[in-house]
Amino acid sequence: MLFLRSQSGGSFPPPLDKKVERELFIKASRGDMNARNTLIEHNLRLVAHIVKKYYTSYKDQDDLISVGTIGLIKAIDSYDIDNGARFATYAGKCLQNEILMYFRSQKKNSLENSLNDPVDTDKEGNPLTYLDILCNEDDIVDEIDMRIRSTLVYKALKEALTERERKIIAMRYGLDGNGAYRAQREVAAALGISRSYVSRIEKTALEKINAYMTKRGVNL
Repeated sequence: MLFLRSQSGGSFPPPLDKKVERELFIKASRGDMNARNTLIEHNLRLVAHIVKKYYTSYKDQDDLISVGTIGLIKAIDSYDIDNGARFATYAGKCLQNEILMYFRSQKKNSLENSLNDPVDTDKEGNPLTYLDILCNEDDIVDEIDMRIRSTLVYKALKEALTERERKIIAMRYGLDGNGAYRAQREVAAALGISRSYVSRIEKTALEKINAYMTKRGVNL
């Protein structure tokens, strides 16, 4: 956050070359924090651009910059380099999602704000209220949030679990290709182990997945 604010009066690090960006994403997915930090720094201009373009009249710009940066970090942690989408496009949606979720929480937490209070203006300069934002964007917010969660769950399966844990979770929650949920006794019978052992492994695996996602700012 401090880095972003220190750059507000000057220039941001330049955009990354596509090849370099891809290599950094690969390293970051393997736990390289330096690569992750480089991706954050070189994409901070996107946060500033979106806040400046869509929320110019919002009084607490620093708050939106901080919220947008959280969205950027979530985008970096959940981005799949093989899904075909440009990172800037994916990150832009994640930033908007995070800011809209912030507006939703502000509305819920403040009794002084009315749904009809203006919080911004649209492209034509017309007042934009909480109600406008929530009615128009709720479905988009939920969809993007679900995509982020789904992507991180699959990454957690691959990176945080052992092969046996991965197999049990896949069978229990229909992630093994057939989409069917299986009871613990069915999984136990298929693997030739006890139901209580399946239960213990499942609990440990879910704790690992939750820790993986929490570390990246997303709750399971």
